[in-house]
Amino acid sequence: MTYEIVRLLPKRDGRARAGHPWVYSNELEMTAALKALTPGSLVTVVDSRDEALGTYTFNPATLIACRKLSSKPEAQIDVAWLEERLRQALKRRPAAPYYRLVHSEGDDLPGLVVDRFGDVLVGQITTAGMELMQDKLEAALIAVTGCAGMIWRRDTAQRALEGLPLSHELDMAGDVPEGPVVVQENGLEFLADLTGGQKTGWYYDQRANHAFAASQMALLPEACEILDVYCHIGGFGLAMLHGAQRAGKQARLTLVDASAPALALARQSAERQGVADACDFKVSGAFEAMEEMAAENRRFAAVVCDPPAFIKSAKVMADGLKGYEKVARLSAALVRGGGLLTLCSCSHNASLEDFTAACVRGIRRAGRSGRLLRVGGADVDHPQHLMLAENSYLKVLSFQLD
Repeated sequence: MTYEIVRLLPKRDGRARAGHPWVYSNELEMTAALKALTPGSLVTVVDSRDEALGTYTFNPATLIACRKLSSKPEAQIDVAWLEERLRQALKRRPAAPYYRLVHSEGDDLPGLVVDRFGDVLVGQITTAGMELMQDKLEAALIAVTGCAGMIWRRDTAQRALEGLPLSHELDMAGDVPEGPVVVQENGLEFLADLTGGQKTGWYYDQRANHAFAASQMALLPEACEILDVYCHIGGFGLAMLHGAQRAGKQARLTLVDASAPALALARQSAERQGVADACDFKVSGAFEAMEEMAAENRRFAAVVCDPPAFIKSAKVMADGLKGYEKVARLSAALVRGGGLLTLCSCSHNASLEDFTAACVRGIRRAGRSGRLLRVGGADVDHPQHLMLAENSYLKVLSFQLD
């Protein structure tokens, strides 16, 4: 099998030779033959000395022109090859069938994310290379997992960067259940919307952080209130409520989200867990809700804020960090003395240091002091490529405030 050659420019091939999985368009010789290739085509990348670096997908119209699939040049990327790559990924996953099966470059399948919900898989494709392989991917995924159904979602904005269409229409194969499905996490059951919810319907990356937050509820007073802002479908808040009740506390949980459908699922999850009577659900913007609670002099023993990404590009870095600072300031003002505050960021453009500094500024501007108890990140089913810092996107800071 022969692929078109992508030759890297002299003095611009160092990153690729060092193992970085991307080649930028300004690092290669863009020939007429390459420009004519269908976006997503397989190519062989060679360095400026004509030494082959491997098989990549290629898109002539994007900044990230090449994404590495294999160190073997002219590798045959067929269903059997994909099955083997998926089997290797499966070895890194938990035993229970609720996890992220494929985490893009972290599993050497760039542009592909697949989450498993029992007997159903939900996939997102963000690159032209994976788009061309969808049928092969689907066959390999079903063969390796034995799942009965597959849902492909095409509503993520990242697709536009590759010239791929955005659509809210779903591509489904096999047996896909109607309505919400059960997600099992840390001994609890939640309900997730795989077809209309955010991302794939659930955030497996927060699994360990949910568990830690729940464990900390033993530090709270016997009677305590918990606040979950940007609660989505209640992953943090319901885990914390369960942790407090397990520790013998008389706890009450307030969940806040701007999405009424998300809160409806949180309510259904609370009902499934038998704790709905201990929950209050508030459809509201986060800033408005926290300012309103402060005006009412409400205080909580534990507060968690897990907002969407405020920094989707380096251009909005300053404004995004100000947003995280505001979240920290407003939420810190609602925490009782000795209480716990958990702050999250999923913006890969912001470093851990920048995010931490913004949170500390916000806490201090709320007139509070305290200590950092823990720094968390994505759980083990979100492996990070050694040469790609963008894989390390999730940052979770757990504070105790005086």
